[in-house]
Amino acid sequence: MKAFQDTIIALATPAGSGAIGIIRLSGPEAVMLVNRFFEGKFKSKDLPFLPSHTIHLGYIKEGSKILDEVLVSLFKNPHSYTGEDVVEISVHGSPYIQQQILQLFLKNGVRHAKAGEFTLRAFLNGKMDLSQAEAVADLIASNSETSHQLALQQMRGGFSSEIKKLRDELIRFASLMELELDFAEEDVEFADRQQFKDLVQRIKLILKHLVDSFATGNALKEGVPVAIVGEPNVGKSTLLNALLNEERAIVSHIAGTTRDVIEDELVLDGVRFRFIDTAGIREAQDEIEQIGIRKTYEKIKEAKVVVFLIDACALSLSARCHTPEHDIVLKQFEAELKNITQKYPDKKILIVVNKIDKMDQKDYEIDRDIYSLIEISAKHKTGLEHLKNELVSLVNKGLLDQNEVVVSNARHYQALNDALQSVLQVENGLESELSGDLLSIDIRAALHSLGEITGEITTDDLLDNIFRNFCIGK
Repeated sequence: MKAFQDTIIALATPAGSGAIGIIRLSGPEAVMLVNRFFEGKFKSKDLPFLPSHTIHLGYIKEGSKILDEVLVSLFKNPHSYTGEDVVEISVHGSPYIQQQILQLFLKNGVRHAKAGEFTLRAFLNGKMDLSQAEAVADLIASNSETSHQLALQQMRGGFSSEIKKLRDELIRFASLMELELDFAEEDVEFADRQQFKDLVQRIKLILKHLVDSFATGNALKEGVPVAIVGEPNVGKSTLLNALLNEERAIVSHIAGTTRDVIEDELVLDGVRFRFIDTAGIREAQDEIEQIGIRKTYEKIKEAKVVVFLIDACALSLSARCHTPEHDIVLKQFEAELKNITQKYPDKKILIVVNKIDKMDQKDYEIDRDIYSLIEISAKHKTGLEHLKNELVSLVNKGLLDQNEVVVSNARHYQALNDALQSVLQVENGLESELSGDLLSIDIRAALHSLGEITGEITTDDLLDNIFRNFCIGK
């Protein structure tokens, strides 16, 4: 365990008034320092002699002055969050009281903790690996069921366990390769090449699965981006407002009202979606609208799901609803749909027929065997539940339900990608019958990339970059 010489302190609850606030100390002098200013209400025993994981009622005093009546929770090393002595003081939620107690300890040799320093100490003291430490920040930031589930799964070590298995197998064969090099003159082969090929193939498939899971994991963590696109005046802004149940976007019968993208979020069945209302796709009438349409195509590229709106009357065979202008709309819709599907063949597209309240019969001029249509009236909020259910069904939540490891961290994704490239190099080397010393270079590169994920290989810059994004007190 790494020994830290100083004791740190921070407010572990949000700043501001509340019922209670928690002040956390960690370090070699944490218990002794709190004991200096703590007076038990019922027992006169000193805190250093009391057992770990106990709570004590009393007062924090500066000289004869009582600052507050508090509860002191003891967590003695090594059985604490940081692996050090930790004391948590539950005080009344007055900002004045909290500051008075913080200042008392800061004046008496305690240092104010940096962002994420408690979790950094937990990592450096071996209480968790680096990927679990990062999951702590994700757990605090989670704002939907799926992002919470992802962070909790990673914090409990599911991802770390998978990486450890991969590294252990690679290390075993790397050791055999190194042993062969030591006996190169005797021409001894310790590493069975066929077994090694089988191992590399298995590791390659696992790494590829983890890399591929990032598309789903990142979307579930950050919110699934959904672009609402279509012709001007088709009801995109009305749909956004209906989904959010508020007037978020300006609605007008004048074509081209939406000149910029408008984004907002909604949680459906535990999944966070980021809905993006875009400018209508048509020949731009001015430079500003042209910029808006260009942004529409950018958002289509970024989106995981595209909700493509079409006016019901444009598809209708009914003369009462369908006008000559709708013929142009339909042609443009079909051309744009073809353009998007060809450009992004893997993009999930929902074709949504809006304004069905204007139709007297549902006979569409479109092949329903090819296109699955979702019928809605955004204005009257009908058919929205069907649309919401379809959106949720497109998100691969099954991986989480089956407790499969899903990658949601961009740093882990990059490291896994690097490891995969190194393993592919090893695979090519085996096929080309390269010598053990050359294969060892790529094996070590793969091990290095995997080690960066769990923190077995770290730099000060990497740790600083990760923990500076944490909140103070964690």
